[in-house]
Amino acid sequence: MTPLKLNEFFKYRFLSRLTCSPDGKKAAVVVTEADPEKNGYNQNLWLKQEAGFAQLTSSDKMGAFLWDDGDTILFADARSDADQRRMETEELTVFNRICIHGGEGKKAFSVPVRVSGIQKLSDGRYLLEACCDAEVPDYYKMSEEERAAVAKSRKENADYVIFDEVPFWYNGRGIINKRRNRLFLFEEATGILTPVSAPMVEVSCYAVAGKRIVYAGENYTVKRTDRVLIFTYDLEDGTNRCINDDREYHECKLAAVGETVILIGSSGKRYGDTENPVFYTVCPESGTIKELADLDLYVGNSTNSDCRYGGTRSVKGADGYLYFIATARRTSGLYRMDPEGHVQCLLEKEGSVDDFDIVGGQVILTGMYDMKLQEIYAFDLKDRSLRQVSRFNEAVLEGRYVAEPEAITFSCHGVELDGWILKPADYDPAKSYAGILEIHGGPKTIYSPVFIHEMQYLAGAGYFVFFCNPEGSDGRGNEFGELRGKYGTIDYEDIMKFVDEVLSKYPQIDPKRLGVAGGSYGGFMTNWIIGHTDRFAAAASQRSISNWISFYGTSDIGIIFGPDQTNGDIYDNYEKMWWHSPLKYADQVKTPTLFIHSEEDYRCWLAEGIQMYTALADRGVETRMCLFKGENHELSRSGKPLHREKRLQEISDWMEKHLN
Repeated sequence: MTPLKLNEFFKYRFLSRLTCSPDGKKAAVVVTEADPEKNGYNQNLWLKQEAGFAQLTSSDKMGAFLWDDGDTILFADARSDADQRRMETEELTVFNRICIHGGEGKKAFSVPVRVSGIQKLSDGRYLLEACCDAEVPDYYKMSEEERAAVAKSRKENADYVIFDEVPFWYNGRGIINKRRNRLFLFEEATGILTPVSAPMVEVSCYAVAGKRIVYAGENYTVKRTDRVLIFTYDLEDGTNRCINDDREYHECKLAAVGETVILIGSSGKRYGDTENPVFYTVCPESGTIKELADLDLYVGNSTNSDCRYGGTRSVKGADGYLYFIATARRTSGLYRMDPEGHVQCLLEKEGSVDDFDIVGGQVILTGMYDMKLQEIYAFDLKDRSLRQVSRFNEAVLEGRYVAEPEAITFSCHGVELDGWILKPADYDPAKSYAGILEIHGGPKTIYSPVFIHEMQYLAGAGYFVFFCNPEGSDGRGNEFGELRGKYGTIDYEDIMKFVDEVLSKYPQIDPKRLGVAGGSYGGFMTNWIIGHTDRFAAAASQRSISNWISFYGTSDIGIIFGPDQTNGDIYDNYEKMWWHSPLKYADQVKTPTLFIHSEEDYRCWLAEGIQMYTALADRGVETRMCLFKGENHELSRSGKPLHREKRLQEISDWMEKHLN
């Protein structure tokens, strides 16, 4: 079997926004492919019919889309040169219609907002989600001359940025000062665009139930708290009112089951910022919110992989039930809740449900199973059978070495923990090998036995690769995921115990040739490890946290996440934040360490890596820093293809130099 090439992911196809037709017999999916020549990605719509999947669009740029009827898809894409030129200076989205039975897409209409999501309410009437400038709240109804004046002003003031609120930037979105996610109604027949939400409200989620839109959002002018208000908008008379203003919930999702609205959110009162959500019913008339169920599980897919790209669905109401993805122990599965709050796990096959849709009892989903890349599957609700219906990625892995994860269950602090190991290509038990410990981000995510390109490449390059889910990970309830004020304690001990277990089980791994790598929380833990042990011969710290005090003032989530996770603050308990900061222990580091950061990573800003790098360089520890321009916190997952290749090359070269 041939090992995977470092840039094998150039050939992978990433699947997102899986959407069934109104009759449930057809489906559309966005297929994303790397384009190394332009150092970007091509996104096109593919259609599933009885004969299988076929490509429907070819412009390589696929925005928001929906099924307008059983034979027509409405999608965002500026195809003409004139529209593309207008989009350089204007806030504009152009929609086209295409018949699934053949022919080219034809321009349907354009709207003077930048649309990120669209939902059909009735024929010719749509609900739009758009990012808007709150300082120009009436842009959508301005004349051409007025919009030209706005464009001129923005160009003249392009050399500086004003911050007057926090957060002022956000990972993946850039500068968000006075930017808001708003909802609009659009009537195609008249071209009238009507705002649903107020200019200063940041809308986080919404659901349409009967004649009402229920949405959650925060109305703020200086400081965002990520605690939302609940609003309702009457589609018949246009009245818009706040029905719940206690700012109880954050990390919300809303879904409609018929005319019942389900709120999925957490208050954070028990377990802080990473608390698992509770299911509630919302009465749009009275604003009454009643608890429906508490599963003590994260709603959504938190399994790690670098082989996904694009948006997905995690909840949907259909046929009188609420269907949703949830992460449990070491997999993400598909669940169903009835109106009384009783929950069934429909699909818990080891792996991950990445996306799904259901219409008329027909379930289709995107999943990662059996060490395959993403494929689309049909799921039968009656016999609970799962059938693969696509072949997007099978050819690329044919003849390639794909290591099968071998499970290692161990205990620490009286808790049973999960880990896995990948054996190197052409493994010979009589030989000695280097090993690399990988640590996931979050910390409240999980590793699962799914395909991760980075790990498979390193295994193919001759390394043992091993990874685990320490305390603080997702999938096992709030108590297990509780890490506030414990960073670098129980989690560090769990991981070190795991390394001991791996070395005990596989004496072929040379304990003097161990490497450690991780990103985000995994970067924090890599920084922590090198300051607390010399057992690793090399480290690769990526998009990390090194100093919780500086993180507080620079990260897009710093003022909330930092104090919450450390149980400290910069005023009265800064010693607690500093105690949990790897930078405090940098004078103990002897491990040669590579730092990788992105210039536009506003989650773990580059200052975090720079501080740790500088401390090591100052003390004569071998170190190197690779800083990527134009990238953010998602470099390893959705960064530009050539940058992703360079990143993995840097890690591979560093490990090769120090372990082999």
